[in-house]
Amino acid sequence: MSTTTVAPATNSPTPTNSRSRVIVASLIGTSIEFYDFYVYATAAVLVFPTLFFANADPTVALLASFAVFGVAFIARPVGSIVFGHFGDRIGRKNTLIASLLTMGIATFLIGVLPASTVSGWHVLAPTFLVILRFAQGFGLGGEWSGAALLATENAPEGRRAIYGTFPQLGAPIGFMIANGLFLILNVTMSTSAFATWGWRIPFLGSAILVAIGLYARFKLVETPAFTKVVETGNVSKLPLGRVFRTSWRQLILGTFIMLATYTLFYLMTTFTLTYGTTPTAAPVGGLGYTREKFLLMLIIGVAFFGIFTLVSGPLAERFGRRKMLLAVTAGILVFGFLFTPLFSAGFAGAQGLLILGFILMGLTFGPMGAVLPELFPANVRYTGSAISYNVSSILGAAVAPFIAVALWKAAEGSTWLVGLYLSAMALITLVALFLSRETRDVDYSENLN
Repeated sequence: MSTTTVAPATNSPTPTNSRSRVIVASLIGTSIEFYDFYVYATAAVLVFPTLFFANADPTVALLASFAVFGVAFIARPVGSIVFGHFGDRIGRKNTLIASLLTMGIATFLIGVLPASTVSGWHVLAPTFLVILRFAQGFGLGGEWSGAALLATENAPEGRRAIYGTFPQLGAPIGFMIANGLFLILNVTMSTSAFATWGWRIPFLGSAILVAIGLYARFKLVETPAFTKVVETGNVSKLPLGRVFRTSWRQLILGTFIMLATYTLFYLMTTFTLTYGTTPTAAPVGGLGYTREKFLLMLIIGVAFFGIFTLVSGPLAERFGRRKMLLAVTAGILVFGFLFTPLFSAGFAGAQGLLILGFILMGLTFGPMGAVLPELFPANVRYTGSAISYNVSSILGAAVAPFIAVALWKAAEGSTWLVGLYLSAMALITLVALFLSRETRDVDYSENLN
């Protein structure tokens, strides 16, 4: 027996969530997700090697710091299974509250963690850093899909793709908050002050975002689609087993439909920041910009990311998700061949590359809030979309910066191999899109298995 029978609801009017509440509650989690990524990535380079791995060789300390950074990507699929299970069993609202609390508490506690140089914390400090980083990733594993379902399952008819862009806006917003904060800290603090206590401010400040998110989510009512699952007695006892048994094809397609999006995002942010700030005279030369200048260039690019994320929703409604993503992904494939020509064209070329890349990012990332959930029936939708999204994060995001740096070095400072890598990932996504079906007209409530 794979379903749980629940007593039918009464005929009393069903409460609904207001549009403003849906926007805030779905947007806040992904904002924290990307905010966390940037504050942790920056701290992992600037201060964590000396704070938590003080007795190690500098190179070993930096590698250890990046290894801890990668722990979150391992935790995310685990979190997607656990939170997906409860999201499909007990509902979207309570699961989203739990995922946000898990993620928020872990981020805040990193901000108060003693350094390994403090007496008695030589081993405990790095150990707790690993545990808290795992908890961050674990919470994030259930965050995106729940936020996407909250938005799309509350959407009026014919507007799912538009509502699905609400959680997607968290990426540019989180980026701007995190990097804007670091720019302020760089201007107002000395290097020693930042290394001593200033780095803690972004982690502690995340508590503000978490408090706003919790306030919005506690006021939510359950989504209409999940309410119907309950009323019809179709709640799955074991969503993980059911989604692998009945929707294994969608799991594979969803993972690879998201692949080019993830690869593009992490190349446009992590790799370009490394390449842009590496001195031109280095053994493997870069563009030689200061960190502050290139961050400003990135923020300009991310503004286009946000604008075109919003633009993508109406386009996906008008032309269909599949047709639109086929066109955008073909654009990403071509864009990969422009890396070297644009990076070689001075400041205007580099800024143009960032703007064009982030425009494509907005157009491909925006529709994913609707596309991945629409692949799955309502009673396994949380689990299915969460697994696809987070497995793709490993294949497309976790490895992209390392592969890009290796290819950059292999090409002796040129970025043509990095662009080719992006084009190859786009080609894989194109194949997945060709094998998928249009989901615009899927009945979100009736779609059960």
